[in-house]
Amino acid sequence: YEQPVIAHRKVRYVGEPIAVVVAESAALAEDALEAIAVDIEPLPAVADRATARNGDVLLFEESRSNIASTITAVRGDIEEAFRAAAYTRCETFKVQRHSAVPMEPRGLLAEWDAAKEQMTVSGAAKVPFPNRRMLAKMLDLPERSIRMLEYDVGGGFGARGEFYPEDFLIPFAARLTGRPVKWIEDRRENLLATNHARDAECELEIACARDGTILGLRGRAFTDLGAYLRTVGATASRNIAQVMSGPYRIPHVHIEVSLLMTNKTPSGTYRGPGRFEADFFRERLIDIAARELGIDAVALRRHNLIPEAEMPYPLAKILVLDIETECDSGDYQRTLDRCLTEIGWAAKAGLQGRLIDGRYQGLAIGCYIEGGASGPKETARLALEPDGMVSVYVGSSSVGQGIETVFAQIAADALEIPMDQIKGVFHGSTDHVSEGFGSYSSRSTVMGGSAIVLAAAELRQAIRTAAAKRLGCAADDIVIDHGSAVGPRRATIALADLAADGIAVEMSYASNKRTYSYGAHAAHVAVDPKTGHVEVIDYVAVEDVGRIINPLTLHGQAVGAVVQGLGGALLEQFIYDEHGQLLTGSLADYLMPTASDFPSIRAVALEEKPAPHNPLGAKGAGEGGIIPVGGVIANAVAAALASLHVEPRELPLSPPRVWQLIKDASTASGRPLQTPSES
Repeated sequence: YEQPVIAHRKVRYVGEPIAVVVAESAALAEDALEAIAVDIEPLPAVADRATARNGDVLLFEESRSNIASTITAVRGDIEEAFRAAAYTRCETFKVQRHSAVPMEPRGLLAEWDAAKEQMTVSGAAKVPFPNRRMLAKMLDLPERSIRMLEYDVGGGFGARGEFYPEDFLIPFAARLTGRPVKWIEDRRENLLATNHARDAECELEIACARDGTILGLRGRAFTDLGAYLRTVGATASRNIAQVMSGPYRIPHVHIEVSLLMTNKTPSGTYRGPGRFEADFFRERLIDIAARELGIDAVALRRHNLIPEAEMPYPLAKILVLDIETECDSGDYQRTLDRCLTEIGWAAKAGLQGRLIDGRYQGLAIGCYIEGGASGPKETARLALEPDGMVSVYVGSSSVGQGIETVFAQIAADALEIPMDQIKGVFHGSTDHVSEGFGSYSSRSTVMGGSAIVLAAAELRQAIRTAAAKRLGCAADDIVIDHGSAVGPRRATIALADLAADGIAVEMSYASNKRTYSYGAHAAHVAVDPKTGHVEVIDYVAVEDVGRIINPLTLHGQAVGAVVQGLGGALLEQFIYDEHGQLLTGSLADYLMPTASDFPSIRAVALEEKPAPHNPLGAKGAGEGGIIPVGGVIANAVAAALASLHVEPRELPLSPPRVWQLIKDASTASGRPLQTPSES
């Protein structure tokens, strides 16, 4: 199921590269495209999950199946849970195909120096070192012959920076022609060809005792991965399987996720991959179960949250791959209580389902966990400069999350020097450190920051050793103070004078222990039954991130992620027709949130339970803002329209879909729908 760098024998999705044009200007290249005639023989399309599962038409005949793999996560004995249950409920839910749409589309500049046999690729993002490794193998070059240079990036969100066909084709063209080659995708190409995401369906069943104790959770999910398996194509599916239980103490879990291939753009990761989907499935089912059991939905969640005394708490194990992980620390009750307070739950409880000024009011709350700090390691190099300042080099990449500021803070604190003595933070490019791993899975602060802490300790020791040699004393007698090394009897030498010794230290921080931030979100919505429009009146996000390094960058991450979550919950959707043609391939059709759509978002960050496994005590916090949004919004809409018996099971909850849900509920009940003006 791997994608060739250019279409070979078959074109499997709209947006797949089939030819490369090299010209002196973009205008000439566009004109030259008109000279290319492509004769493509039509084949039956696999345009949806049902057709893929049926298997009558195969994308890859040699595979004999459109199911690339099935991932299974297990904890406990699921059959025992359902035998013991007083209550069970099964529902099917769907999350639509949508994706990250960065402010800036992808772009590359490749330059080949034949004399030096060196390839320089500018425009790297997210994972420059792994991409260099892949490109070197494909070009049959040693890794040292390729430089990946990272510059400012207009957003990443998981999709930007993966290895795409263009990451080979542009360097290949530069080497073939002996000329620098630049490529920039336009927005239409971005929507067609950059990784899509989500697109999952799940039949999920819950087993509960009569008092609401959740005994078990089992389900079968199907994810649509498009035409090829890209480098991180299976990540979301794995996460759906492993984090379906979320922050709840569920002793028995069995989740299977099948990865389906279709004639659509290949899928990858998008902020909170798999977790956004799993939270929507689980939180919707919990609200349904609470209503049918006659238990308050908040009380049912509170009753089942993992208690702090049981930390670390293992999640379901991914079979075959033997992937295990555990919630590391936390007081989950605390964030739930804080969220209820911030939204004013007690005061607003009377609004639930009420019709006010022609719109139905609804409130909902949801709890979640955010896995971050993926290993295996990260590298940092700290160097004393001739002016006595310190430069910081890291293998982590910047995709707009503010690591320059955060890493400067961490380095200054660890070195016990003012921040203005940090000359700069240099990130991502393969020139800076011997090995790097990049930015993904909310890892940069924990992994890169911890590497800086280790390197700072070594740099301090190296400075003290060099100063002691100059001052004729023991290293332990040296104190670093305001740009100088101070020895016995106040003998002093400026750090700038020590720089000639070439003092630099490179260290790696290694860990396979993931961090788990956690929290709760709540929403207050108003739904217009005449149009289906959902207004978000108030939205509150509360998360404990272990330790806060920079409150402003953290707040920006949280609010931005909530906005993206609301876009996925209410607006965004890639729609294909039965022939595999993308119908929403422009921003005129693919709706995205704007600054005026969701003005009332509040984010609260706590740092009450530090991570136990890294020197910073920090936890990944780049994705928590998006993870629970779909479930919270859907439950709020369900609460608002409870009197109309509306039960949302699919995202996005766009005005046409909500209006149709109201209409269908009215038809099913046999009662004509009364608009507010008639009632």
